[in-house]
Amino acid sequence: MGVEHLANIENDSEWTRRQFIVRTGAVAAVGAAAPLLKAAEVAPLNRGSKSKNDKLVIGLVGCGGMGAANMRNLMNFNDVEVAAVCDVDENRMPGDIKDVEKKYGRRPDVYKDYRRILDRKDIDAVIVGTPDHWHALVLIHACEAGKDAYCEKPLSHNIVEAISMAEAAKHHKRVVQCGTWQRSTPEFTDAIDYIRSGKLGKIVLCRAWISDDFHAGHQKTVDVPKGLDYDMWVGPAEFQPYQQNRCHWNWRWFMNFGGGLSTDWGVHMMDIALLGMSKDQDLVMPTSVSAFGGRLAITDDDRTAPDTMEAIYDFKEPNFTMHWSIGRDHPEKPSHGTEFVSADGRTLRVWRGGWKVLDPDGKELPKEGTAPPPNHWRDFVDCVKTRSKPRADIGSVAQTTVVCHLSNVALYAGETIRWDAKRQDILGKAGKSTLQYRRPYRKGYKLPEYRPTV
Repeated sequence: MGVEHLANIENDSEWTRRQFIVRTGAVAAVGAAAPLLKAAEVAPLNRGSKSKNDKLVIGLVGCGGMGAANMRNLMNFNDVEVAAVCDVDENRMPGDIKDVEKKYGRRPDVYKDYRRILDRKDIDAVIVGTPDHWHALVLIHACEAGKDAYCEKPLSHNIVEAISMAEAAKHHKRVVQCGTWQRSTPEFTDAIDYIRSGKLGKIVLCRAWISDDFHAGHQKTVDVPKGLDYDMWVGPAEFQPYQQNRCHWNWRWFMNFGGGLSTDWGVHMMDIALLGMSKDQDLVMPTSVSAFGGRLAITDDDRTAPDTMEAIYDFKEPNFTMHWSIGRDHPEKPSHGTEFVSADGRTLRVWRGGWKVLDPDGKELPKEGTAPPPNHWRDFVDCVKTRSKPRADIGSVAQTTVVCHLSNVALYAGETIRWDAKRQDILGKAGKSTLQYRRPYRKGYKLPEYRPTV
């Protein structure tokens, strides 16, 4: 069926008693908010019909932050109904419960264990809004339970998870839209179309960057707040005693739970570079990557993620180099962005809010845009109904996610890492012992591992 399924998966009717996980749960979602939508104008739907206008019934796994933002965006469509919310922290649920009740005139069902949502036959899709270290289990289990999904970015905690997630969705024929919503905003789609058209000429260099001044501070171990099941929050990750500064939101600065800015923002900015250099959603992949940096600027802090990084990727077919930078500043540039540099020295620069084309001396040149893209969340709903690939299909976003993880793998391995795009794996042993390639799951948890057949 196109994959080798390495987990011992039982029949769907036995899903809640699977042997590979003993204790589990949904986790609070965190992250910078994506833009919320205005209420959509959608005609009333006939729930009993079998047309594409049937209501999409969804459950939210991971309240607060981006999970809640995605839920509210989807709630703007009249053909979407939120039936349940789930989180291991009771303190992060009241606002979401209240908004659902206000919208639909009834309280959603509330759970701490996401498997209860997946067991329900009336729920069509789930929002995976947990921290990164929980994405793989929730998403793969959702696919196995026959649910479609909107999964937050970055897709995974490590490379093996990203590939398993994409292959699971493919194997179970699930529609999965990822939270890389820049793929559905006009400045980025205009820039990608401009590059693909050849108007800038032969591209020899791509740059992507983000500034880092995020501090976690110093904190001591304290009692777990009432209402938070912290053991379930840690889930498959290595257990560490509770500290507020490495739980909600700040987990992204701790490599046990996240991947730092290389994954948190790299999946946005490097994604645009990869899309521009590709013909479609099947992305070009690097042959090798080297990285340097570490905790060089923010040293008096509990965080473990690097605050400084310079990573160089080598690509073939087409031949170009990509430069990923995490730094303190980027003079005369936005705090984040992506650039394409042509052989004749012209540059296309794009960031959230705009894009421009520059000549070799930095003078701005004329440009033109294309038709605006469809709404990212509407695209997900429509693709679930038509069984089409969404704009941020998991197979494509998994490729970007792997590219982002490779910078961390190279940094922590201290070696150049070589990638085999056909096998979807690192060549040789270099980097395979890093947490960013594969993480050991805590006792009681096991990753249902899916691999592509070669």
